[in-house]
Amino acid sequence: MTNIPHRSDTLRDRAHRYFDSLLRRVPPGPDGVARVGGRQIYIVPTRAGFMYGAVMLVMLLGSLNYQNNLGLLLTFFLASVGLVAMHHAWFNLLGLAVQARGGSPVFAGERARFEVAVRAEGGRPRHDIRLRKNGETPAPIHVGAGDQELVALAVPTERRGWHRLTDVMVETRHPMGLFRAWTYVATEAKTLVFPRPAPQAPEPGHDAGDSARPHRTRHEGAEDYLGSRGYRPGDSIRHIDWKAYARERGLVVKQYGGEQGQEVWIDWARLNAPDPEIRLGLLTRQVLDVSAGPTRFGLRLPGAVEGLSQGTAHTERCLTRLALFGHAQD
Repeated sequence: MTNIPHRSDTLRDRAHRYFDSLLRRVPPGPDGVARVGGRQIYIVPTRAGFMYGAVMLVMLLGSLNYQNNLGLLLTFFLASVGLVAMHHAWFNLLGLAVQARGGSPVFAGERARFEVAVRAEGGRPRHDIRLRKNGETPAPIHVGAGDQELVALAVPTERRGWHRLTDVMVETRHPMGLFRAWTYVATEAKTLVFPRPAPQAPEPGHDAGDSARPHRTRHEGAEDYLGSRGYRPGDSIRHIDWKAYARERGLVVKQYGGEQGQEVWIDWARLNAPDPEIRLGLLTRQVLDVSAGPTRFGLRLPGAVEGLSQGTAHTERCLTRLALFGHAQD
């Protein structure tokens, strides 16, 4: 009994993948731009289109029954209008140029940002163009002849590593809303997703070889004021700058330092966590905490080392190593 739902879900997933594989997607060209062709456009009537067809069917039957030539003329005229609307819905997507690119890195659980450029080639404006991903309902855009519009797509993330925007649905209901035409555009866009940082993590250990180099670094019991930074979950409430909070500057945490080794190593082997993803989350939290101060730090992972340094670029290199740990580096 317990295996039936699992089997049902598996069959449903297989069926979904099978039908999804039958869909024709618009591949990107050598320049990274996907241009929609005629055989890659799907079109079906909308709810209004079905109602429109039902009304015409009733009009046709009534006109035939009562031999009303004027009614037949009106029915055929409305049918021709519907056919023209279907043609224009298909023509509105034909030759549309679409290109996607990834945005800045995000942490797992946040929404990855992608920027999609839509260009109207062929000297014709395009109306009521909508880009869909994950069932969201976007606002329509209108692209002038030869112009380009940018659309931002936010895609939820769950895991670290590269998050790829495999395809985007482009649809239109222009001109009368009687038909919905759509196509799937394949993209090569990707965004790096850093591991989800743990709420708090142990202070990173100092390397034994660096103990003879006395420089400043952050630690709990120090007395020298080094500056302030924004509050993060897990920070001690004793270090919150309540005066700044009273001035409506938000939660700000004071940082203190003392005479300890400046060069700190964030080491995989120093953490005791059974799950590698939990350990990566702790390392991510340590990188973020240490990078907020003046401390030079390095990162040690199994099979990879990021040397001692500091600054935004160094922090991003460390987070990138954590994001791609155990993954392909492409």
